[in-house]
Amino acid sequence: MTHLFSPLTLRGTTFANRAWLAPMCQYSATDGFPDDWHLVHLGSLASGGYGLLLSEAAAVAPEGRISPRDVGLWDDAHIAPWRRITDFVHARGTKIGVQLAHAGRKASTYPPFGAAGHGTVPLDEGGWTTVAPSALAFPGLDAPAALDEAGVAAIPGLFADAARRALAAGFDVVEVHAAHGYLLHQFLSPLSNHREDEYGGSLENRARLLVETVDAVRAVWPDELALLVRFSATDWTDGGLSVEEVGQVAKELAGHGVDLVDVSSGGNAPAQIPVGPGYQVPAARAVRETSGLPVGAVGLITDARQAEQTLVDGAADVVLLGRAALRDPFWPLRAAHELGVPTEALPLEVGSSDPGVQDVTGWQPQHVRGAWR
Repeated sequence: MTHLFSPLTLRGTTFANRAWLAPMCQYSATDGFPDDWHLVHLGSLASGGYGLLLSEAAAVAPEGRISPRDVGLWDDAHIAPWRRITDFVHARGTKIGVQLAHAGRKASTYPPFGAAGHGTVPLDEGGWTTVAPSALAFPGLDAPAALDEAGVAAIPGLFADAARRALAAGFDVVEVHAAHGYLLHQFLSPLSNHREDEYGGSLENRARLLVETVDAVRAVWPDELALLVRFSATDWTDGGLSVEEVGQVAKELAGHGVDLVDVSSGGNAPAQIPVGPGYQVPAARAVRETSGLPVGAVGLITDARQAEQTLVDGAADVVLLGRAALRDPFWPLRAAHELGVPTEALPLEVGSSDPGVQDVTGWQPQHVRGAWR
């Protein structure tokens, strides 16, 4: 058995393999509700052989949406449509998680397609005033309001309430989004956090809100279920957040109930990023070595042997696929063939306690005629 197709256990959950779907915004919701698009999008990937699907960023508050077309978990009414999706995914023998997010100063923007404008959505067109650690605008967007003491104190509770709804909606995993220039990343980075109180200045202070948020989520998320955090390991800008700092924060979170960190980069400031195959893998390795936590690597991991070597080298414990999964929803099944793993050696569900879910091969019975031979 390859590294890519060996199981991974976090707390009481065993993931059948280490090829996971990265969260990818679809900008296709109305008032935070996932709909048929999300069911078909995630449902098709549920048949692809992934060890875990991570759904797109779900806003923990209406004002935390990146755009008015984002999904959410800020209202109990969102639970039922999410449950429809998680039930379908589980029936395919696959696990599913949700990323909980607040966009901060990068909220209230036009979606990247189907909209007439760019940048910040004006108030008279359905936009809203954004918030951030400091009243510093992301280039090209309107300036946010700096959160006051009460505003900062409310954030962990928003994430915890969303996590309760995620549990009711049937998710197996929650991931706290502290990457890509969104609110928790904005607090972590000295580029966007100029506060002079206990949430600004030193790394310990800048990480305080993230630690408090993780504590609040872990308090309501069952002990047997995994809690993930996504980081941007670097701002790719002088004076910004560094890989070394993120490694230290991840090490701190290991003592607060975090089970794996998902290492991305950038998003908090314009930067020249040296994009190329596996370009973020070195950061994942560094965070793994510093923190002692299992780590996920993401970023132009497209080839089966490349993914396998990332794990063999000890740079990461799982790989997350984004664009490659959009191009090929059955990427893990093709990767297994390319790595010489027999079809019958690919259980999607390991030890399911649900009598309605049977152990199945990587290929769904309806699709098995399409398996590579």
